[in-house]
Amino acid sequence: MEKKPIYSTKSMQNANDLGIYKTLLLGIVIATVGVFLRFAGESSTLSLISWLILFVGAAFCFKAVFKILGS
Repeated sequence: MEKKPIYSTKSMQNANDLGIYKTLLLGIVIATVGVFLRFAGESSTLSLISWLILFVGAAFCFKAVFKILGS
C-alpha cells in the first residue's frame, strides 16, 4: 500500500507559504513596538496608543495563524 505523505494536505501547504510568515513577522514586530512603548513613559495617551499598537500586532498574528488553521 502506498501511503499519502502528510505534507500534502492543504493546511501544510498553506503553512509553508511565505506570505503567512511575512504576515506573522509583521505582527510580531508591531506588537513588540507596542510593548516597548508601553514602558516608555507614564503618559496616559502614550499608554493608550501603545495598547492599540499591541492589539493591531496581535490581530496580524491571529490572522496568520487562523489562515493556517482554517485551511
